[in-house]
Amino acid sequence: MLEKSKLDRIGVLAKKKKAGTLTQEEAKEQSKLRQEYLQAFRGTMRRTVENVRVIDPEGNDVTPDKLKQIQEIRNRMNKLN
Repeated sequence: MLEKSKLDRIGVLAKKKKAGTLTQEEAKEQSKLRQEYLQAFRGTMRRTVENVRVIDPEGNDVTPDKLKQIQEIRNRMNKLN
């Protein structure tokens, strides 16, 4: 995830924007920080989803094949490291 200082800065800039006192420099900074945040969020979400196993009520693994392939590749790479 993003550093706390960057998250705090995003909050400060959001308040300034809402108040109408955001400069062009700050708007550029806000845009850059938002992109960093989204990239970090998406990476975390992807890793979370890629570690999911889907089990039906009978206890059968019904994880989609595409997800199983991704998990298999990840496991192979982890064994190499």
